[in-house]
Amino acid sequence: MVIEQNVKLNDGRTLRTYDSGGGDRDGLTVVWHHGSPQTGAPLEPLLTAAAARGIRLVSYGRPSYGGSSPLPGRNVASAADDVAQVADALGVGSFAVMGASGGGPHALACAALLPERVTGVVCLAGIAPYTEDFDWYEGMTSPGGLRAAADGREARELFAATDEFDSSCFTSADFAALDGEWSSLGADAGKAGQAGPDGLIDDDVAFATAWGFDLAEVTAPVLLAQGSLDRVVPPAHAGWTLAALPRAELWVRPEDGHISVLDVCPSAMDWLMARDETRGETQE
Repeated sequence: MVIEQNVKLNDGRTLRTYDSGGGDRDGLTVVWHHGSPQTGAPLEPLLTAAAARGIRLVSYGRPSYGGSSPLPGRNVASAADDVAQVADALGVGSFAVMGASGGGPHALACAALLPERVTGVVCLAGIAPYTEDFDWYEGMTSPGGLRAAADGREARELFAATDEFDSSCFTSADFAALDGEWSSLGADAGKAGQAGPDGLIDDDVAFATAWGFDLAEVTAPVLLAQGSLDRVVPPAHAGWTLAALPRAELWVRPEDGHISVLDVCPSAMDWLMARDETRGETQE
């Protein structure tokens, strides 16, 4: 049973949080960082994979998503303090983080800024910090939102007023995933979109401007998973991120796009469990 509750933060905001309530409470806790846009509610394939492994799965809606309070001017780094307070409220000490798409940067923020608590990181189809080291937009089917976001929130709001979803950003494998195993993702993204564009606008501005931390600060082991056919976050982002992180490895999925790459989540959870066990043995 998933326990849903609002966690009140020190600044008076609330975050809508979800706790699987299962797994081994003395074992690994994984905090899931959702994509853009989503509500933060845990997705069925993640709950199933976590339960099979005795993992406690925690997720939450970022500000302006899924009932969570807004945080005007938030950057990617803002997620770390929010997650620390959620973990404290739920009685969680150390934990691993996983993030897909727009959730990837926020997972990395937790690792960079909460080094004593984060045991490992998984980023699936995660966007890289804006850089001129490569053409950041090349290969994106619909980069208009991020291009507008680079000019600030007002420009991104104007873009949102006329923006329409471009289905060509997804591959046939992506659509198959949305019709099958990951149908809950599509339904949740639709629910988040119906609630308004504020969360997505704030995410895009955060991605296209300074994140508030450096990837070199991430000392935990990181697994990057990337579909070679991804048209939303192109493979060059994973390659650049890999080179910038001190302890990272990359799993390339040649036949996957932006959604179908999520099929690697169960194996990625196994990877996190192995790192958590190694960390425990080292501390002993």
